[in-house]
Amino acid sequence: MGAAGTATARAGGTVLVHALDPRHYARAHEQASRAGIARQLAALKGFGFGGALDLDASPAGPTYLVPSDTVIGAAAAARLGLAGPHDLFGGVAPCAVAATKAITHPLVAGSAAAPPGWSHEFPERVRQAVHPGWSAFDLGDARLAGRRLLEGGPMRLKEVRATGGLGQVVLTGPDGLDAVLARLDPESIARDGLVFEPNLDDVTTYSVGQVRVDDLVCSYVGTQRLTRNNEGAEVYGGSRLFCVCGEFDALLGQVSSPALRVAVAQARLYDEAAAACFPGLILSRRNYDVLGGRDAAGRWRSGVLEQSWRIGGASGAEVAALAAFRAALLAGDAPPVVRAATVEVYGAAGEPPPGATVYFHGLDPAVGFVSKYATVEAHGNAR
Repeated sequence: MGAAGTATARAGGTVLVHALDPRHYARAHEQASRAGIARQLAALKGFGFGGALDLDASPAGPTYLVPSDTVIGAAAAARLGLAGPHDLFGGVAPCAVAATKAITHPLVAGSAAAPPGWSHEFPERVRQAVHPGWSAFDLGDARLAGRRLLEGGPMRLKEVRATGGLGQVVLTGPDGLDAVLARLDPESIARDGLVFEPNLDDVTTYSVGQVRVDDLVCSYVGTQRLTRNNEGAEVYGGSRLFCVCGEFDALLGQVSSPALRVAVAQARLYDEAAAACFPGLILSRRNYDVLGGRDAAGRWRSGVLEQSWRIGGASGAEVAALAAFRAALLAGDAPPVVRAATVEVYGAAGEPPPGATVYFHGLDPAVGFVSKYATVEAHGNAR
């Protein structure tokens, strides 16, 4: 497969989507969203949209890939023609664990089990930017980590591969911990890991990130909202982002809220530590969930929960902001500061507003009726 290896858009190129694992993000609304964002990226780059990647074909011109997940390993990246950040929307991680939330916290002991590629240095580097917690890849280590954390109050156990707020349980005592661990598959724990963090109250989840497409860079901070899916479970419901054209320094120059400035600084530290501790990391899209809230003692805490180095729930807003920057530059104007949002609504009542970019609005056989769309508007004042 060929690749677009420079920062300048070239005529005749093709944007392609690729499901790295057909079981992952395979629902109808997820596939439609990925294809819709890929079409927007094609328009932004001046490329055509070619649909799904055919690994047996040889594209005639440069290609730009939108994979469903973070690409794992240099060999996989080479097979896909991914040599740098201008070849894809997302990221390449050197090993599987590096692309998960399990890297955020240390192991409970020096002798604890760890998967290939684990970095003992990374959790030490980010200690001031994350919540206290542990990662575990063994049932015995998980039991020890959970009991230690419970000494400080209620905790949250997270399955590493779960997304959208799913795969989490709040525990208040060792009996509940033992019951949950007894239901989990030891092989899955060894492969993917578990994360243990304090349970916080009065929480706000911030999204901090940056996307880079050709010569355009968008850095942003915003908040996430939760919604209820068609089964009544609380899940991710979208993000509202404050976006500037430029690097994180440009973003900090426009943000005045102390809580948001802390979130940006913590995400930036996490991002820089990842680059230092995981050689071979390639990123054109990075997004960090930062949680602020009060612990069991009533103290306000803020810290990065996890990274997303792939197309994600906020990507519709990210690409809409990039398009606004591009339009301003083509008109000879300075890129505006914009507010962009993505919204996910379950149930037939979630009608997208006029002017929204709609990715999905209908019945998904797996989750029921759902609407997914993005909006963007100019914003003249700092936050």
